[in-house]
Amino acid sequence: MKAIVLAGGYATRLWPVTKHRPKMFLPVDESTVIDTVFQDLEADDRISEVYVSTNERFADDFEAYLADSEFDKPTLSVEQTTAENEKLGVVGALAQLIDREGVEEDLIVVAGDNLISFDIAEFADFFERKGTPTLAAYDVGSKERARSYGLVDLTGDRVVEFQEKPDDPRSTLVSVACYAFPAETLPLFEEYLSAGKNPDEPGWFIQWIQSRQPVHAFTFDGAWFDIGTPESYLDAVAWHLDDGVRVDDSATVENSTLRKNVHVMAGAEIVDSTLERTVVFPNATIRDADVRGSIIDEDTRIENLDLADALIGAHSTMLNGE
Repeated sequence: MKAIVLAGGYATRLWPVTKHRPKMFLPVDESTVIDTVFQDLEADDRISEVYVSTNERFADDFEAYLADSEFDKPTLSVEQTTAENEKLGVVGALAQLIDREGVEEDLIVVAGDNLISFDIAEFADFFERKGTPTLAAYDVGSKERARSYGLVDLTGDRVVEFQEKPDDPRSTLVSVACYAFPAETLPLFEEYLSAGKNPDEPGWFIQWIQSRQPVHAFTFDGAWFDIGTPESYLDAVAWHLDDGVRVDDSATVENSTLRKNVHVMAGAEIVDSTLERTVVFPNATIRDADVRGSIIDEDTRIENLDLADALIGAHSTMLNGE
């Protein structure tokens, strides 16, 4: 069995924090977003190789990251794009990688910006029992949220209908970006694209397959975070911190109040300030400020400010304002 970790997005909704770094490298407690995926795949002996699908713009970042990592299985596979408007789409990128790498085995596909509370080995067990194309499904609990995803209708654990981003969801069970495909179904990627179908949203591909053969869904409880916006990233951090605070050993906190869900990273300095639901990257300095619901990038200086719901890019200086 092979695996593909999708890491080709440009995360424009998280700019400027992700303008010069892949969002998969964003820290979450003691790890990063993508490491939680790598850890599961590394531990499963059924998976012989993990292809990391990224773009030319971030290829060097991933190459350096993987070279310094503890993981043996990941191999970088680069799609030929450098900007958002050149993207192949998820289905297009998968088809290209399958062809480029000569993948002919059962395949697990998971998004590198997904934080999921189940072990991917559980998903692989379910997939092997069913022997059909398989997706993971999660109840988001809100029809408003469900409109942003592929909606799954089940009879037992078999998918009987799939709607991609419906305007009027009939339920709140959605497909998350975790899929598995038997080896004999891999040619369907090229068949689908050759028919002129949507190359971007994987839900359209799943819907197309489901109309032709059985598809099953692995449902799970717990938590799932699609790291695509500042809010979802801070939600994931909050879930891991569980209303707590994490201050790295080399950070400095003086005469300050750190309320719920705050992560202060190495070398950062917090003085005479109040922080809540905020991530402070390495070597940032915050003095005499009130910061809430914000992401403060590395080497930033903030002084005498009241900030809420802000993304502050690296090496910024913000003084004397409100």
